[in-house]
Amino acid sequence: MAITSIGSAALKAYGQNMQAVQKTAQQISSKVQSQAAKPQAFSETLNSSLKDVNEMQLKGASMVEEFATGKNTNVHELMIHLQKAGLAVNLTTAVRNKVMTAYQELMRMQM
Repeated sequence: MAITSIGSAALKAYGQNMQAVQKTAQQISSKVQSQAAKPQAFSETLNSSLKDVNEMQLKGASMVEEFATGKNTNVHELMIHLQKAGLAVNLTTAVRNKVMTAYQELMRMQM
């Protein structure tokens, strides 16, 4: 009986995760299509990306607070969102480092 309940809980969590993945894929697809329709300046793209990363961090913090107070008991959703937010910060840091390296290279060039 315990194995059945664990299996059904695992299937439910897997199903929820797959729905979240599909929803995210649809959001990304619609965002790419809308951006392809109208080109943006680099600064606009950078600002919108930083806003998205900030929103992910804020939502993660609020989810942790809700989990700590007992309002939300879905550990899987919390951990998945925290991983996404962490990856977004890591990606942002990597992009920043590459931009800084490119800027330093441009400054070293002699004209």
